[in-house]
Amino acid sequence: MQRLLSPPLKALMGSPCLRLLVPRAAPRAQCGCSCGISRPLRPGQYSTVSEVALQAGRGTVSLPSKAAERVVGRWLLVCSGTVAGAVILGGVTRLTESGLSMVDWHLIKEMKPPTNQEEWEAEFQKYQQFPEFKILNHDMTLAEFKFIWYMEYSHRMWGRLVGLVYILPAAYFWRKGWLSRAMKGRVLALCGLVCFQGLLGWYMVKSGLEEKPDSHDIPRVSQYRLAAHLGSALVLYCASLWTSLSLLLPQHKLPETRQLLWLRRFAHGTAGLVFLTALSGAFVAGLDAGLVYNSFPKMGESWIPEDLFTFSPILRNVFENPTMVQFDHRILGITSVTAVTALYFLSRRIPLPRRTKVAAATLLALAYTQED
Repeated sequence: MQRLLSPPLKALMGSPCLRLLVPRAAPRAQCGCSCGISRPLRPGQYSTVSEVALQAGRGTVSLPSKAAERVVGRWLLVCSGTVAGAVILGGVTRLTESGLSMVDWHLIKEMKPPTNQEEWEAEFQKYQQFPEFKILNHDMTLAEFKFIWYMEYSHRMWGRLVGLVYILPAAYFWRKGWLSRAMKGRVLALCGLVCFQGLLGWYMVKSGLEEKPDSHDIPRVSQYRLAAHLGSALVLYCASLWTSLSLLLPQHKLPETRQLLWLRRFAHGTAGLVFLTALSGAFVAGLDAGLVYNSFPKMGESWIPEDLFTFSPILRNVFENPTMVQFDHRILGITSVTAVTALYFLSRRIPLPRRTKVAAATLLALAYTQED
């Protein structure tokens, strides 16, 4: 009987299916001796992913694959493009002075524009109750109002499109199990930032609709809120683009030399400087500071204007004095271009991947184009 049963038992004990169901012995203790003592695993403890899946009643484990990572990376690349489009459209809205034409905010209701003369007249009457019409556009016609209204409407609808492009695919990928645990946190943060961006945009617009009885200045939005709105959009764009490229492009393994470490730190500092320059540009736009001096490199007849410190306390000039704001923006712009130039030449002295060198050259070209 023993001879008859021994071969089938040996074959059964050697099968992979049974080995998955039998708890394995723990690895031998690394104690430095050759005792080879092995400890059994605790009840319910399994040593492979397959065993965990079987124990949970599932035959497979859903893990993000390379193909899923590419799909998520392309989605985030599209998302970053929509954010860039929103920034550009916001700039056009600012240049056409259209941002205060829609005087209320409704998430769904305002998606339907006026469709007949009566609705347009009602919308125009609402606009006439606010400072921009009373002080700046008191002779505006309905046709002119329609133009600025559609500009702001386009910007708001594009913002809603950005929200849908982020949130709907994120929910789908989450449900499909295509997001790793770390990626889930990033996607949640990006979607939250999109929603915050929309609320911040309306908070900014409200500042330009407020009545200021003691002021006869041109109505404009708060430069602080404008800078916050632009800054959060830039953070959203950079975070989306960085995450996308980290999924789509293979990471190069470079030796961690002192030169490479110093170059990386200098690149981070340059990025921060460019971001600060962009924020200062928002203050220039918010105060119409670009109209104060229109000569370069001098400001008027002097290198340093006499009215830099008109306001008191002195720190207030940095954020509210148009002359100081333009002066700071010029200094930051020149410093940013200098830093980008230095970064380019430093990158040429270190053996780097081809795409890194192309990125440095492209950054240099864009910096000088922007300066022009």
